[in-house]
Amino acid sequence: MLRSMTGYGAAEAEAGDAGRLSVDVRSVNHRYLDLRLKLPPSLQEHAGAVEALARKRLGRGRVELSVRAEGALAGAVHLDLERARSAFRQLERLRDELAPDAPVPLSLLGTVPDLFQKPSGADGAPIREALKQATRAALAALEDMRRREGAALRSDLEAHLDGLEARVAQIAEALPELGKAHRARLRERLERLLAERELPLDSGRLEHEVAVFLEKSDVSEELARLGSHAAQFRDLMASEAPAHGRRLDFLLQEMAREVNTLGAKTPSAEITRVVVELKADVERLREQVQNVL
Repeated sequence: MLRSMTGYGAAEAEAGDAGRLSVDVRSVNHRYLDLRLKLPPSLQEHAGAVEALARKRLGRGRVELSVRAEGALAGAVHLDLERARSAFRQLERLRDELAPDAPVPLSLLGTVPDLFQKPSGADGAPIREALKQATRAALAALEDMRRREGAALRSDLEAHLDGLEARVAQIAEALPELGKAHRARLRERLERLLAERELPLDSGRLEHEVAVFLEKSDVSEELARLGSHAAQFRDLMASEAPAHGRRLDFLLQEMAREVNTLGAKTPSAEITRVVVELKADVERLREQVQNVL
């Protein structure tokens, strides 16, 4: 089953008296997993647990996971008054010693470590569990949306693949006529040249030239490989195996190579026009595959 790298999920969880947690997860396409966490300062100690959960569930994509807190977790802090008074008195003593007339700004207290504490009695265990619960639910919602987007992607990819296979069949049907047309053109040219010199046409030589032409312009192997790649592409889209995107992209690289060889080997203007359309089919498929997980 195809999954898109684009998606969104959100969930909430109660953390007891500490408040409520909300988790949002947004994902867009990216070659690898690029996970970016945004947690409020009061929850930074739980960042590792959130990241581990996310990496376990996510495949590829640029993912932004944001956590919002309400209630006490939203930023309520406790000022350690005794520590603040002690620090300020020491700053005043240092002022009296170095510059007696200089004021001591209160902003200096902001540099004192651990001056602001979490509310006393705040238990990290229920907060962590609530955060995990909301993260799991948000990731599950993201996964659901990725599946829905993947189903739409598959429909679009199958439509482009139908067009590609139809054009491959069109070229295969045209190949026998290509040899006949070349034989007719070559015979006409030789008969005209030989008539001017009153020389007979060597049928053996004509057939040899036609055979050489057909050998140089034979694209049956390229068509067979294109058909095989298209079949593998369909199998992958229907498979439950992970990492579809990279494997599909590899197949499209191989298909592009076969199409380029087709264009280089065929002398027919009609087939060349079909090859140009084939190149457009492959390019459209590659654009869509860039968003497949």
